[in-house]
Amino acid sequence: MKTNLLLLTLLLSQICFSQKTLTVSNATAQFEASVPIFEPVAAKNEQVAVALNTKRGYISFSIPMTKFRFASSLMEQHFNDHYLETDRYPNANFKGIIENFDLNAITDYPTNYLIKGKLKIHGQSKNITATIRLQRTMIGFVLTSNFSVLTDDYRVEIPFLIRNKISKTVNISIEVPFQTEATNLGAITVQTKPTN
Repeated sequence: MKTNLLLLTLLLSQICFSQKTLTVSNATAQFEASVPIFEPVAAKNEQVAVALNTKRGYISFSIPMTKFRFASSLMEQHFNDHYLETDRYPNANFKGIIENFDLNAITDYPTNYLIKGKLKIHGQSKNITATIRLQRTMIGFVLTSNFSVLTDDYRVEIPFLIRNKISKTVNISIEVPFQTEATNLGAITVQTKPTN
């Protein structure tokens, strides 16, 4: 019995400790740089990794650039080979802080917070400030945001011949589903004696 209690205590402490940093590997990032009357320029990436320190509100994103999917394979190839040069710059990164973050204050209703940090794309870094929304879900909470960046800030060169077909203002949306619910302890079996 003492062994079971000790193992259960260790398991609970491990779950509580792990809640200081939440990680996600399937966050979604989308962008659009479309210009009216021309072919839409948009892509979606569902393999974004995010880590959030729930005590301090520190947050980081790692976005594998080759995982953006376009409607046109030719557009995807140009994005990787010419514009973002993903062989040289395979990831975009963001590191920052959610101001006044409080895990216990997240409710069923979307609440706005300010996020500040440094976004690195195409080898270029720039400080950004954006509004995010946090909302509780059945198993945790979701972070969403919409903001814009300029291609010139990240030295993304658009060829002269198609410059009027791609906007220099890129609209970005992010969705991160964080899971905070602990493992169902009733489903865990702890064996203290070897079986024969």
